[in-house]
Amino acid sequence: MSMFKKKINEFPTPYTCKNAVKKGGVETKLSMILMGFGNIVHGQIIKGLLYLAVEIAYIVFMAVNGIGFIGGLRTLGTVQQQEVWDEAKQIYIYTKGDQSVLILLYGVATILLTILMILVWRGTLRSAYKAECIQKAGMHVNTFAEDLKSFLHENLYRLFMTPPTAFIFVFTVLPLVFMICMAFTNYSRIGNHLMLFDWVGLDNFKTLFDSESILGSTFWSVLGWTIIWAFFATFSNYIFGMILSLLINGKGTKAKGFWRFCFVLSCAVPMFVSLLIMRTMLQPEGAVNVLLRNIGLIASDASLPFFTDATWARVTVIIINVWVGVPYTLLQLTGVLQNIPGELYEAAKVDGANAFQTFTKITLPYMLYVTTPYLIVTFTGNVNNFNVIYLLSGGDPVTNLSSTAGKTDLLVTWLYKLTIDKQYYNIGAVIGIMTFIILAIGCLLTYRNSKSYKEEGGF
Repeated sequence: MSMFKKKINEFPTPYTCKNAVKKGGVETKLSMILMGFGNIVHGQIIKGLLYLAVEIAYIVFMAVNGIGFIGGLRTLGTVQQQEVWDEAKQIYIYTKGDQSVLILLYGVATILLTILMILVWRGTLRSAYKAECIQKAGMHVNTFAEDLKSFLHENLYRLFMTPPTAFIFVFTVLPLVFMICMAFTNYSRIGNHLMLFDWVGLDNFKTLFDSESILGSTFWSVLGWTIIWAFFATFSNYIFGMILSLLINGKGTKAKGFWRFCFVLSCAVPMFVSLLIMRTMLQPEGAVNVLLRNIGLIASDASLPFFTDATWARVTVIIINVWVGVPYTLLQLTGVLQNIPGELYEAAKVDGANAFQTFTKITLPYMLYVTTPYLIVTFTGNVNNFNVIYLLSGGDPVTNLSSTAGKTDLLVTWLYKLTIDKQYYNIGAVIGIMTFIILAIGCLLTYRNSKSYKEEGGF
């Protein structure tokens, strides 16, 4: 037994790349050049050949296309599409030019593929070092069949996590990096830079932060309204949802299930249907204005400016968001109220606490403690609440014809208009980056300073 321990100590774990380079044998060090060589030497032939095949495939790809893709990132293309007159056919022929979008996409994908290859290379080096250590310690080195079997037992998590990770890498990481790169180009309709564009550094950020420019002044205006909207949309839903949940769950309330059903029934209707109906009803000739005229509350030739006046439009979208969002908050807080220990209320009653003291000392702290993460997520969702604003007001009213945003536009709806309607893709990418930075910093600081984080398990 002591001899066995001595052999193990000669090749200590963990099986890191650093230990593989310093303490590994020649076959392990050669694995840095020929992936899988160490595995092949130590009996893991199929595994080693698979590693080697991955390396060969990567080298072939880089030699054929990869190096060219990365090289294209330097200029993003130089050959423009041209119109040439064909004398024989008597028509204009368009010559094929460079497409900067594809050059940027392929270049970014190749860089990410290279990073992934480096991670695979590190894994193969650790695998070769592990096989060397196990064999020199006199232990059994797993065969390929045994490695496959382990994926159904102790390594089952790797089997199930690999496909989702691959999808996240392809459909989340790659588009995100591509968008970030786009923010440093002049990819827009300005100057007709839709087919061929260049790197411009931080010019787009300077334009957006310049309050003297149209885009800059619009950005600060939209950012201010976005924060105001998110604050009122979040806490109005929370406060009214809290009041409803307290009333429904009160001891004196009868038919609790019926009242919950009435308020939660709106959740069964798709939100976009509700918003479009409300938008139709609140138009100048909609049902609400017609009804007010018929009962004499407004003049026969007048209409309430629900979406034509800036102040009215902003108040309207906040109120309708309360109607749409309160049922979800009601469900959340009902579950919280039903899980508050009854012993706390009994002890407060024995101590002579009144209803207000019980609420402020027991109910409210418990609800805030449990729902702080929910509030943060809701605030983040309201900053990016595309549906309510776009389907209800469309960002209107537009009071400045030179501006690209309306008075109810959020950053996310303004971004949509800039990219889809105006084709200012570079500015849209900058707005996306700024939105992410603001939300990420705000959410992290808020959560880390909340009791839910500092006093985890306190309740």
